[in-house]
Amino acid sequence: MGWARNDEADDDEKAMATDVIAPGADDDEGGEKPQQQQPPQKSAERGARDGGFFHIYKRGQGYWTRMGTAAAALLIAALVVNFLWVNLPVWLRPMFDNSEAITDLNQKAAVAQHAAALARNWTLGICSGFLVVYAIVMFWLMKKPQNVDFLIGTDSEMKKVNWTSRKELWGSTKVVIIFMFLIAFILFGFDVIFGYFFFFITVLKSRPF
Repeated sequence: MGWARNDEADDDEKAMATDVIAPGADDDEGGEKPQQQQPPQKSAERGARDGGFFHIYKRGQGYWTRMGTAAAALLIAALVVNFLWVNLPVWLRPMFDNSEAITDLNQKAAVAQHAAALARNWTLGICSGFLVVYAIVMFWLMKKPQNVDFLIGTDSEMKKVNWTSRKELWGSTKVVIIFMFLIAFILFGFDVIFGYFFFFITVLKSRPF
């Protein structure tokens, strides 16, 4: 009987311990852990990336500054291509021309003409490749959000500029022209005075006039 009572007491203690521990365990298992929030991506970068390579960021804004930048890029491309077109044939032709070792004049002229044609073809290919690579790089630079925001900001600041009227411009131009001639006459007078001064002290051997 004693052993039975001891076993029942142990079972009651285990049940009480389970009841005490269980609520905490249920709270840990059933409770929702707070999720870590991902840092939000910048809308500019997300928009530029989601649209693909040919997506134009903020289309329609900063029109004139974009057109001016594109015109400047085209001017640089034209100057570089003109430089390559003029100079590359001169640099490449010796690579293909071996007419110096040929004694026959007709064959020598044919080899020289063929070398000139090869140099011209290589020049055309190099210029075309440069234009393609240059266009891709410039398009990539002009569609970057940072560069686009700068161009848009520049365009908005230019719209705040107060341009002078035609009357004010003409008045300022007249003032500049009058003062230019006035200063020229004053300097001419000082030059004549000093010229005669140095003539009278025999530094100069002849009169200014």
